[in-house]
Amino acid sequence: MAMEMNGASRHTGESARPARLVVERAAYIDGSISQGLLLPILNRTCLATLLVLALPLPHRPLFPGFYMPIYVKDPKLLAALQESRKRQAPYCGAFLLKDEPDTDPSVVTGSESDKNISDLKGKDLFNRLHEVGTLAQITTIQGDQVILIGHRRLRITEMVSENPLTVKVDHLKDKPYNKDDDVIKATSFEVISTLRDVLKTSSLWRDHVQTYTQHVGDFNFPRLADFGAAISGANKLQCQEVLEELDVYKRLKLTLELVKKEMEISKIQESIAKAIEEKISGEQRRYLLNEQLKAIKKELGLETDDKTALSEKFRERLEPNREKIPEHVLQVIEEELTKLQLLEASSSEFNVTRNYLDWLTALPWGNYSDENFDVLRAQKILDEDHYGLTDVKERILEFIAVGKLRGISQGKIICLSGPPGVGKTSIGRSIARALNRKFFRFSVGGLSDVAEIKGHRRTYIGAMPGKMVQCLKNVGTANPLVLIDEIDKLGRGHTGDPASALLELLDPEQNANFLDHYLDVPIDVSKVLFVCTANVVDTIPNPLLDRMEVVSIAGYITDEKVHIARDYLEKATREACGIKPEQVEVTDAALLALIENYCREAGVRNLQKQIEKIYRKIALQLVRQGALIEPAVPVAELDAEKIECVETSTESVEVNSKKQNNEILEEAEIVHTDQTPEEAEIVQMDPQPNHVQSPLDQPTDSKDTAETEGSEGTKAVDKVLVDTSNLADFVGKPVFHAERIYDQTPVGVVMGLAWTAMGGSTLYIETTQIEQGDGKGALNLTGQLGEVMKESAQIAHTVARGILLSKEPDNLFFANTKLHLHVPAGATPKDGPSAGCTMITSFLSLAMKKLVRKDLAMTGEVTLTGKILPIGGVKEKTIAARRSDVKTIIFPSANRRDFDELSPNVKEGLDVHFVDDYSQIFELALGYDENEKK
Repeated sequence: MAMEMNGASRHTGESARPARLVVERAAYIDGSISQGLLLPILNRTCLATLLVLALPLPHRPLFPGFYMPIYVKDPKLLAALQESRKRQAPYCGAFLLKDEPDTDPSVVTGSESDKNISDLKGKDLFNRLHEVGTLAQITTIQGDQVILIGHRRLRITEMVSENPLTVKVDHLKDKPYNKDDDVIKATSFEVISTLRDVLKTSSLWRDHVQTYTQHVGDFNFPRLADFGAAISGANKLQCQEVLEELDVYKRLKLTLELVKKEMEISKIQESIAKAIEEKISGEQRRYLLNEQLKAIKKELGLETDDKTALSEKFRERLEPNREKIPEHVLQVIEEELTKLQLLEASSSEFNVTRNYLDWLTALPWGNYSDENFDVLRAQKILDEDHYGLTDVKERILEFIAVGKLRGISQGKIICLSGPPGVGKTSIGRSIARALNRKFFRFSVGGLSDVAEIKGHRRTYIGAMPGKMVQCLKNVGTANPLVLIDEIDKLGRGHTGDPASALLELLDPEQNANFLDHYLDVPIDVSKVLFVCTANVVDTIPNPLLDRMEVVSIAGYITDEKVHIARDYLEKATREACGIKPEQVEVTDAALLALIENYCREAGVRNLQKQIEKIYRKIALQLVRQGALIEPAVPVAELDAEKIECVETSTESVEVNSKKQNNEILEEAEIVHTDQTPEEAEIVQMDPQPNHVQSPLDQPTDSKDTAETEGSEGTKAVDKVLVDTSNLADFVGKPVFHAERIYDQTPVGVVMGLAWTAMGGSTLYIETTQIEQGDGKGALNLTGQLGEVMKESAQIAHTVARGILLSKEPDNLFFANTKLHLHVPAGATPKDGPSAGCTMITSFLSLAMKKLVRKDLAMTGEVTLTGKILPIGGVKEKTIAARRSDVKTIIFPSANRRDFDELSPNVKEGLDVHFVDDYSQIFELALGYDENEKK
């Protein structure tokens, strides 16, 4: 940048010329601006003395011939600089600011120095300035930025004004030197040589040389020293030392030290840059060679590029099924293939299109597995895997029969509902095997995201199709069996309602054109057989339930559990634990006691756990006592050997291997309770403090084991017998006891029947008299009853009052008696209308002082007019009655069909009465002759 040097020439004349008078307009007198006041004329025989504004420099000193931008935060100082520039005296003094006491000048403190400079005023600022500075010309002022160019050295002599700081300065001249001195020449040549090497590394410094020579002129020794120090990276104190040095030779020596350091830094910088450049260039070279290799191979026909290879792969997938793929799908695929060729492989859209084509071409469009239409074979397969479940098996055989008559496979939506552990999930795999269809299972329990069913939009990062599309891709056929587990436990979140999303999937009228959000093309899933499982159907939304055919699985009775334990669970567990059939015998009585006293729930999951527990203890006992088939097994190998104990699947009765190394005998913490099964499920019971002794802690009975000495010195043990006498040693004390509290129910107590998640149980209704008096008729209810059951009690109280008045008009029992009705197992929540007739009978029994007929149980909802309405859970309630040795059961007439559908072994030995009106119940329960012997 060209600068006028006329102003500087008035102050920097050569020593040969006499000192000329320097006339400057006085900028400040006593800190205020004086208009038109001239500085005094100095003696022409001495150096010119100037008054200048003092500008502090925080970072580096300003050398003559160099530019420096600074920021002036003091508004008064900035105004004075602008005024000085307007009056044709654009000069000031630039002085380096001293560091604060007790500070390390090498530590960088950010903008802290700038903040301190703006705070310094007057004498404080004057004391912080170095004495030697530079006369600087003000070239430009833009806002608070002032650009200076240095001209010559100055020394502060005294302070004239404080705000803004104005000082009196003297010009400094270099000491005389001999320019022909060999030492000075040698030093200067070394500086020039070093500078030349430094300047090769940076074009910016070469620009410095050009600008410097343009404004200062040719280099001489003093200018060379100043230039070297100015462009070096030395700290400000070293640069200030060069600025203060007036001896040219010493100044050159100082500069030489600085540029030598700069040279070393340049070498380090060059080595770092070279290392990085080599690394980058190596990667670039490899990339270029790979690209050239690809181009050469492509030209020779040896290899295609990525996009062409992808397109060919997708087209190869399509060829076998092209005729089966719908036209609209083929059109979409062709459009996407064309789009793929136009996209750059590095673009994000390329990956989206590639993934989309991958899913579209991987689906089994029109591919169906050959379905089995052999009813007998299917019946055999279903019976192999599951005992009972007649309704489910019959429905599947009907499905096969219809398919055989039609000659084509078809889809259906079936929902299996029932308590946990009855085989709902595992039978799905058996159905798939019987139908010769591929099997896919996914659970929707707790699912709250619609995208899991319908897929994500392709615009989202990481988008994927829904579960149905994933299923079709995994199984490779368009007619699999899809098991949707826990459909009654669907969640609902901020992302939508999955139950509503399932409506399209499970609707036979819509799923022929199921639309996934990701694929965005209709898919035919009408040939898919959907099997859903649920514990209860009450929580399934009605529109969704309406689309499914519900098949109820009530649970297993005792006889069925015995068969399942013998034919499935015991056999699989014995094999899983590595025990031979001849080594263990579990008697029928022990198995029956295990079911009745430990495993009353509707399913067989807990029964499987108890059988596994028995066999694990037996396995440990056999290993510890050395009952091995192979003789002379080394002890070291025996310790390293692991006993394989496998947790078998409850519902599928399939074996999953687990290994346990010398499993320690489990401590049996047995629960003893008199509560009902539903109470055992809901209420947490305290364990008994006593510890059950393990059969391993007891001496082996002579009838169980007979030890003989073999030829190899090994022991042989007879089979372990598990019967009712030692069952508690393996599984602990019984969890359940007889639900029957009364052999003969007293007055005011009636046995009812209730449905529970465990399958069903008997339920007593107890009524007693609190106090009696005129007009004191009232009713208290306890037993944690629900709202519906409380209303049933009020209805029963009203109906019983009417019946008593009709039977005994003079009996004012209900009008004058405060009653308390309680349902035992108070910790168990109870609700439902089916205890209405039982409550009426309890009220009338107390009012008439008559016992209810022995071994009688009843269930049914009652109206205010005494009509008996149908109830649910007939099978479960019948099983509960049989378990409690009930001989007579009263059911509503509307439930006759449900009872007739029960298997004969469930109905055997029961006297069942079906009633429409409570008067019939009254005759059965309380209408006997009082002289009749109970």
